[in-house]
Amino acid sequence: MKANPLASMISSLNSVAMGESKADIVLKNCKLVNVYSREIIPQTHIAIVKDRIAYVGRDASHTIGKKTVVIDLEEKYVTPGFADSHIHIDQYILPSELAKKSLLCGTTTLFSDPIDIVSVCGYRGFREFVRMTENLPIRVFHVIPGGLPVDRKFSHSRTINKEEQKKAYDLDNVVGLGEVFSWTKVTTRDPRTIQSITDMLQNNGIINGHTAGASDKKLNAYIASGIFSCHEPIDYDQVIERLRLGMWIMMREGSIRRDLDKIIPNVLSRKTSIDRLMFCTDGVTPKDIVEFGIIDHCIRKSVMLGMDVIDAIAIASKNCFEYYGMSKDYGGIAPGKMADILVFDDLEKIKPNKVFVGGKLVVAHGEMVFKPAKSNIAKWLTRTVKTRRKFTEKDFVIHSKQSSVQALVIKLETEIITKKDQEDLRVRDGNVVASSEKDVWKVAAVDRTYGTGKYSVGFLKNFGADIGAFGCTQSFHENDMIIIGSNEKDMAFVANTLTQMQGGMLAVKDGRNLCKFEMPVAGLISKHPFEQTLEEYSEVDSKIAEQGCKFKNSHLIPVFLPFLALPEIRILYSGIVDVKNRTFLKILNQ
Repeated sequence: MKANPLASMISSLNSVAMGESKADIVLKNCKLVNVYSREIIPQTHIAIVKDRIAYVGRDASHTIGKKTVVIDLEEKYVTPGFADSHIHIDQYILPSELAKKSLLCGTTTLFSDPIDIVSVCGYRGFREFVRMTENLPIRVFHVIPGGLPVDRKFSHSRTINKEEQKKAYDLDNVVGLGEVFSWTKVTTRDPRTIQSITDMLQNNGIINGHTAGASDKKLNAYIASGIFSCHEPIDYDQVIERLRLGMWIMMREGSIRRDLDKIIPNVLSRKTSIDRLMFCTDGVTPKDIVEFGIIDHCIRKSVMLGMDVIDAIAIASKNCFEYYGMSKDYGGIAPGKMADILVFDDLEKIKPNKVFVGGKLVVAHGEMVFKPAKSNIAKWLTRTVKTRRKFTEKDFVIHSKQSSVQALVIKLETEIITKKDQEDLRVRDGNVVASSEKDVWKVAAVDRTYGTGKYSVGFLKNFGADIGAFGCTQSFHENDMIIIGSNEKDMAFVANTLTQMQGGMLAVKDGRNLCKFEMPVAGLISKHPFEQTLEEYSEVDSKIAEQGCKFKNSHLIPVFLPFLALPEIRILYSGIVDVKNRTFLKILNQ
């Protein structure tokens, strides 16, 4: 069991609380939002020594010495820092850039599940990503990805084996196992999955869940296996079913799904206990950070839906750390706790005026005052796109000797959900071609991780944009390079350019770039500052929408096309998969 850092501080905290030693900082004249007693306490003083709170009360004068920094907060509100209980931070933005934006929103702690870094780079990538989040002015705790491989029959993502899991758990700030989202592996007692869970439980690690679609005996079996949280409930019925079985619920309000509307009103009207509720984003895009925020948005939204602001703040702080078994150190403003403190002018906007992390002022007057060190990115982490070939038009030909064929197509129902469909397509010079009239496109999945040169080509329906090709090196959680195209020439251009870029998103027409978003860090993350990343990211969806795409978030289409955890049909570099029946499918009926 990992040692609790409070142990080394008890004498100095005790001494300051008694007035025998002096505090480093005293915050006086606060309105304390107390998440333990659910009340706002005026005229509170808080004494801080090093990174922890020594005293909370009406008069901290006994803790003030000549060197004590005294800050009069003039009856402003103070709350504990907010925590995102489940977020994938290995997407789009460097951790150092995400840290800045999170702190400006009052989120002082992120619980990271870096599943895609691992799917590309394995244990080496996990270890490097943990290193990249060290020495930031924000707290980042990691879980070891527990969802890989998604389906052992088809997945080709890199994973972390038993020995590597043990080494990973020994790293600083690693607290357990990430979402075990293929719950059937648990209910069928897949030996590797059960061994991974057993090892984590034996080491007192937390295990996060993913129970979409599970109920009754399957849900019971899953929970009985030591997995006590889930971020997948999308409505109150799913929330209460899990709460009744002792689960903790991470209510999701992020870029992929926004579920608070269907949960909070029912929680309030039915007077459901909030003690096992948390907030999470599950991941948030650069655009949504600017438009909405992070956990601050969850609080504002919950209050708008009728929740008391103190309860919303408790869900955003105390509850999360109680779930993770870290309540000795985090989650409230009280003696012994880490001095992660937010200062607000009011509790309506939920926009912090000041942010302290471990007693250090990192945000003042809504601006960063702490400059994190520039991210040192290992060179090997920017050389992960390995296609092993220069693509030509011929690589995207689907051969047939007939004049027309009936072809299997992947029909887009949404950016995320797909259905099997059939279309009659023409053959030109022995090549089954895409059809603009029927909105049928070619789609390819390319191995960009192992350098095997393998790829597959199929058909996609309902994309709708007037472009030549659109490609992306990020895809859940296989991270194949996915290319959608109306013609083979532009598809080859995109494949070759993404390889040269070493990752990102690219849309072209007639060999001309329409938009480009470079993501050379593992083919997943930009190296640029947040503002430039936001500009490039936003341009992808806007440019493709301008060209007539039927979906608002077009960038999600290639991201989800290989995702084996969702229905109904997916494409990998090894072929097209019927997810439910767990079979490869033939493209042509001939």
